[in-house]
Amino acid sequence: MKSNLVTKIMTKNVVCVSPEQSLLDVKHIYEKKEFHHHIPVTENEKLVGIVSLIDFMYNIAGAGLSDDNIVYSKLKVKDIMTKHPFYLTTNATIKDVSEVLAKGNYHAVPIVEEDKKIVGIVSTADVIKFLLTAHSTSKII
Repeated sequence: MKSNLVTKIMTKNVVCVSPEQSLLDVKHIYEKKEFHHHIPVTENEKLVGIVSLIDFMYNIAGAGLSDDNIVYSKLKVKDIMTKHPFYLTTNATIKDVSEVLAKGNYHAVPIVEEDKKIVGIVSTADVIKFLLTAHSTSKII
């Protein structure tokens, strides 16, 4: 497991938003079936922030499900995002990301190239799926 790069298990088609997008766009992303982790915020394909589901829920408290609520058009991603988010590079191993996720501070970690261009994201579910697959083929555990 030590030598396996995180790129082996990361989601490569990352759903990202820009700082200038409205919260309505974020709402629509979170409404998609099975989408429940952090949304990277990018400018020119470079990671500049992240929006967690908790960030989103806190900022829309009481807004309800209607797209017409003013909060969804009034607030922008830059108003709620965490700037300078934690990330790992493509040189990180599955062990590295597992150790980070095991601490419980993050549920997903963006993966960037050295120039901070986002190329993937790894969630706790990705690590668990890897471990289950590896276990079923007797590679580890």
